[in-house]
Amino acid sequence: AVARSFLQAISKDEAVAPPLRVVQIEGLAVLKIIKHCKEFAPTLVTGQLLGLDVGSVLEVTNCFPFPVRDEDEEIEADGANYQLEMMRCLREVNVDNNTVGWYQSTVLGSYQTVELIETFMNYQENIKRCVCIIYDPSKADLGVLALKALKLSDSFMELYRGGNFTGEKLREKNFSWMDIFEEIPIKVSNSALVSAFMTELETDAPVSQGDYDRLHSSTTPFLENNMEFLIKCMDDLSMEQQKFQYYYRNLSRQQAQQQAWLQKRRTENMARKSAGEEPLPEEDPSNPIFKPIPEPSRLESFLITNQVSNFCGQINGVAGQNFSRLYLTKALHDN
Repeated sequence: AVARSFLQAISKDEAVAPPLRVVQIEGLAVLKIIKHCKEFAPTLVTGQLLGLDVGSVLEVTNCFPFPVRDEDEEIEADGANYQLEMMRCLREVNVDNNTVGWYQSTVLGSYQTVELIETFMNYQENIKRCVCIIYDPSKADLGVLALKALKLSDSFMELYRGGNFTGEKLREKNFSWMDIFEEIPIKVSNSALVSAFMTELETDAPVSQGDYDRLHSSTTPFLENNMEFLIKCMDDLSMEQQKFQYYYRNLSRQQAQQQAWLQKRRTENMARKSAGEEPLPEEDPSNPIFKPIPEPSRLESFLITNQVSNFCGQINGVAGQNFSRLYLTKALHDN
């Protein structure tokens, strides 16, 4: 392959830009995200991601947090002014100030919300390719770096812009609840100087505190919280199903009323025909029973299903790891 310069890469036509394959994030940016999210936990926080979009790699080189405001003080204009002022200050000190997305904290992975989708769509108006980096500080106690990069799928954005989430449209597009988000692999990158410095800081100890955290066998609080969230999601999903049941009952009732009305009109037309009169039309758009009943959107149920799948995956993963640790402990005890 012919090597390309940086200017050639960024000047490439957006219409033929390669798909996003990896999010490369600087170690310093990762530490900033972790520090901000852990300091304010369990309060959910968010911040701006800065970097470069080059080819199939989205480079996150820096970030800065958004201030935590009370609800009565939160004014959208103030937030926009704060971002612009921060980016102006970064530009003055020769730091990357190109927005590539945002990061936010989450509690046990419950981030699949309509608000997240709306934020994505707002960013997409100005940024062709952006990501949201999700960090879950509650998993740090288990020795896990719960960091993931998400983007909306192209098929979902097309459906969302059309505002049509009916069953017929979803079947036509062959769209399922798993097609809303796409997870992009994250690659943590450090400069040669940082890597050398970290090597100097490494101790000669064979294990670290993270290794001890991963051996901790008490995962009951984590599993309890996951089960509580899962039960709540199942209740929400049941309520969404009740909406559809109510819709189908109304639809069935309306169809029965329409058939009764048509049968009555046909009988009346037969009598008018026998009397030599003009038959009445069999369609009456002004009649309320012919007014279509709007089908509820399936977006909320798809998001809830995503959350249910996420909680089930977390419970399965943590329970499996816990069983492995218990078997290991039992074997050590027997020996």
